[in-house]
Amino acid sequence: GAAPAPGRAALAAGSAGPGGRGQAGGPIAASVSAGGAGAGAGGVPLHLAAAALQTTGDAGALLEVGEPRLVSLPLSGGANMGAPALLVCHDGYFRRDKMWRGAGVAVPVFSLRTKASVGCGDFLDLLQLVELCDMCGLRLVQLLPVNDTTVYSMWWDSYPYSTLSVFALHPQYLALRALRPVLPSDLQDELDATKTELERLRQIDYERTVKFKREFARKVFDRFGSETTQSHEFKEWVAANSVWLRPYAAFAYLRDMFTTAEHWQWGALAGPPSKETLDRLTSPHSDHYPSILFTYYVQYHLHCQLLQVTRAAEAARVVLKGDLPIGVDKRSVDTWVEPHLFRMDKSTGAPPDVFDAKGQNWGFPTYAWEAMAADNYEWWKRRLRHMAQYFHAYRIDHVLGFFRIWEIPGDCTTGMLGHFRPSVPIWRHELDSRGLHDTARLTQPYIRRHLLAKLFKEGLWQEVAAKYMVEEGEGSGVYRLRPQYASERAIQDIKVREDSPAWLLEETAAVRAGLMALRQNVVLLADPEDPDRFYPRFNLMATSSYKELPQHARDSLAWLHDDYYYRRQEEVWRASALAKLPVLQAASDMLVCGEDLGFVPACVPPVMQELGLVGLRIQRMPCEEGKEFNDPRSYPYMVVASPSCHDVQPLRAWYEADPERRERFYFNALGGSAPAAPAACTPDIAVSVAASHLTCPAVWTIFPIQDVMALCARYHDRPAPEEVINEPTTAKHYWRFRLHVLLEELKSDGVLVSTVQELLVMSGRATEKELPAL
Repeated sequence: GAAPAPGRAALAAGSAGPGGRGQAGGPIAASVSAGGAGAGAGGVPLHLAAAALQTTGDAGALLEVGEPRLVSLPLSGGANMGAPALLVCHDGYFRRDKMWRGAGVAVPVFSLRTKASVGCGDFLDLLQLVELCDMCGLRLVQLLPVNDTTVYSMWWDSYPYSTLSVFALHPQYLALRALRPVLPSDLQDELDATKTELERLRQIDYERTVKFKREFARKVFDRFGSETTQSHEFKEWVAANSVWLRPYAAFAYLRDMFTTAEHWQWGALAGPPSKETLDRLTSPHSDHYPSILFTYYVQYHLHCQLLQVTRAAEAARVVLKGDLPIGVDKRSVDTWVEPHLFRMDKSTGAPPDVFDAKGQNWGFPTYAWEAMAADNYEWWKRRLRHMAQYFHAYRIDHVLGFFRIWEIPGDCTTGMLGHFRPSVPIWRHELDSRGLHDTARLTQPYIRRHLLAKLFKEGLWQEVAAKYMVEEGEGSGVYRLRPQYASERAIQDIKVREDSPAWLLEETAAVRAGLMALRQNVVLLADPEDPDRFYPRFNLMATSSYKELPQHARDSLAWLHDDYYYRRQEEVWRASALAKLPVLQAASDMLVCGEDLGFVPACVPPVMQELGLVGLRIQRMPCEEGKEFNDPRSYPYMVVASPSCHDVQPLRAWYEADPERRERFYFNALGGSAPAAPAACTPDIAVSVAASHLTCPAVWTIFPIQDVMALCARYHDRPAPEEVINEPTTAKHYWRFRLHVLLEELKSDGVLVSTVQELLVMSGRATEKELPAL
């Protein structure tokens, strides 16, 4: 069989499997005679098969554990009757009597709290978390992205998936205490005083924390920076990382000088920067070079601190799992330096679903995959090689984007008017063959007088029509939006002063919502790059534009809609993924996991299995139609099983927020026996949920740290809604969740540690001999 490459993750966790560390690469071929193992009539002895594998460049063959494979070889016809045959079997993974399974914890770095933290968690706080995991028997720590996101220089930058640079680390994770062995008394006093103030807060004050860390680090740099910058190690590191470090430092300087990261507004420096421009901007002889050198200094210390954690995790046999965001910010170093790799006039998002009826618009430019393929995806390979310095495994955020991405016009604010790219469109000749010749009727917002009267209150629709629309012929009752209000962004920007009367604020909000609904009232989306290509608006059957068409047109469009979304794309999307994902896998020896949730095409599971990618299962996000909850007992081996993740409410919050769903979960998913489901998520409920996930077949079970703390009543004193990390339906969410207890307290909590240990041992995800005595 062929094994998914466990690589560094398996090595760190002690899961190398029989015979040593699992091997990366393609399937292992073995020749087996009809009589089973060994030599037989026309068969090849297994030791010769292994030798053949080694001579062809594979790392070698490992004998499987389990019953021998019995194969009946086909007979060849003609003169070759009875000649030996070679059978190559690809199972997806090695067979074993008992597949290795492990467990871990997921937490953003910024959410950590220790005795040494200042305003948010930092890289060195991870050392305490690694120790806690080792004590409990947890073998993995999963983090959110740790790259710099300083785009707006305000709390919007708390969003960890909007990267300013795919290489630079975020300065908020800098452990100030480690900038030098001993700080002078004045700086130590300042650090202690600010630490006391910021650590009183239950949540993160992002702006204040980042501002203080930057200013304090600059003070240390100005007085003692030469201790670092004159060292051989620093100079060597700068030289080795100059390809990304110099553009990043230049970008940061220009962003601050122009007070915007929108590099297209930088005049002659709008980019992409030439070698001469970068040399000039980062020249040691320039007046601003101290700012450039300070950026190097901060990044070097971040690198050293995270690398220290990596080595400590390896020593403790704990896997560090990173996160690979699907996109980069439009206002980023990467789009400034290599704009040809991005479609800057488009946005990335997700189609409408049960969680967001308008779809999601993340604001990232989509990738110009054709340009990336021209150099065999070198940008991705550099990115992953860099990431592999620190992590043993990584999660591909929205792995579906490597099959196809939901591409949205740049002037949209929701995800409603997007389409999949790549995809087979609806061609003009398909429309013509069905008598659908009037494409203007199908692609333009359908606005009629009776719809306006229904959408806006009495007396308001005439005012709205006069201000925002043009009537197509006097008295026709057919309207179109004025050009200045013809896009979602223009409609979203309709505002009045915040101190306006409440009735005016409400009326303006209603006008915006009504105009947005009208803008989205289309059946087809025209392709601006090809007049013969069209795409069906998602769920077009729900629009009044569709409902007021003749029956034959409705039937044809409904069929084309379903064909586009559910039938015609499978081979295109499979080929798209197979062109990209193997390149990512081969770029490093990190274990590759894919977040495969949402609108999942039929081609995704087979490709994930074929490539040996580890998928994701969230109990409240069912994979099968007609089910409200996943059953962990039915999970395949090659998945991560989690009761929650950062994009949904943690266990206590969702359980206590929805009484009706709680009842169904308690009885249907947990098999509860009480007359009614407990109103609060008690430790017994949390233990039951944890046990069902730990005993499932999944290779990894990973719990958000909030769900681990839910195992003990003493941590239920915090209101459950405060434990939410992200609200995906909120366009600008403040990512500020922070633990309300110290990691040192969790480590000293014998009840919590022993509870986790017992659950892991009982489920077979840890053994007593590997756990420390309490």
